[in-house]
Amino acid sequence: MPISLVLFDMDDVLAHYDRSARVRCLASLSGRPFDEVAQTIWGSGLEAKADAGLIDDDSYLRETGKLLGCRVSRDDWLLARRESMSPNFEVLALAETVSRTCRIAVLTNNPRLVTDNIAYLCLPIAELFGRNVFASASFSAAKPSTQTFLKCIDSLGAAPSESLFIDDLEANVAGARKAGLTGHVFTGHKVLAEELRQRGLLNR
Repeated sequence: MPISLVLFDMDDVLAHYDRSARVRCLASLSGRPFDEVAQTIWGSGLEAKADAGLIDDDSYLRETGKLLGCRVSRDDWLLARRESMSPNFEVLALAETVSRTCRIAVLTNNPRLVTDNIAYLCLPIAELFGRNVFASASFSAAKPSTQTFLKCIDSLGAAPSESLFIDDLEANVAGARKAGLTGHVFTGHKVLAEELRQRGLLNR
């Protein structure tokens, strides 16, 4: 089947993601050591719950504050997230070219805080993808769950067999393939360009 939808991961695909920059911001806010903040955030399981939509944004911010021993406002959290992101212009350029002949969208493992504020966090992504930036939390499951992919492409009116998913994590690509999508493990924009070209998505 020809590809009619290309679904991109965000972190480490469309945007370079520096988790350490995010940790430094939260460490400065809380006054806690870098390693302790990193362990607290990702070792607690809270991020995974938020990504899977098992906790709403306000509760997520409150729980983050409790773990760090300080108040974490929406603005605090967004600033830390923004500091960790920078556009991957090579991949964005590929996506823009693909968009001329094919639908494009973003599916990222994140709470709605990220997608609801994508223009603040990474304006080039917001400008290119518009409303088609989706958080896994919106689908009550995180990648690589097949539910995440199927609900996302259904909301776009696409079929799995006509959808291509691009992610830097092999497990997520495997989940997409299990859901019936075509998958590509992202290792760099040059390899991705060749994949898209072979599928006729850059030269239709």
